[in-house]
Amino acid sequence: MKKDLNDIAAVEKAISKKYGDETIVNPKSTWDENKEKEYIEQVKQEAKKDISNPKKAPKVELNGFLLSEKLINKQSERTCPVCNTYSFDKKDDLYMNRYECCCKCYINFVEGREKRWASGWRPWYLENEND
Repeated sequence: MKKDLNDIAAVEKAISKKYGDETIVNPKSTWDENKEKEYIEQVKQEAKKDISNPKKAPKVELNGFLLSEKLINKQSERTCPVCNTYSFDKKDDLYMNRYECCCKCYINFVEGREKRWASGWRPWYLENEND
């Protein structure tokens, strides 16, 4: 598909009118050696910040890759503690993280009783099973 130069010029003109002339200027046309030096210096400064940041999780080598220690230790619980059902369903992950039960148990036991559930309430037959 061949582009019509008049159409391109019309689009550029409209963009320039709405957002200003600098929006249609090729960035390479205003780039010079001083800007290149400034840019390289900024990249170096950011790299130094990343290296010296103590809040970053330590890296661990695993199979030839450096990974954050947080990623390696992250475990996901796949078994519902209420009904002991094992699930790969992503929606169960949501309920497991929020309510510590699967979607089915949420519908049966938690829905409408969120405050009671959060305070530790469980149905009597589940409480008796855990004793």
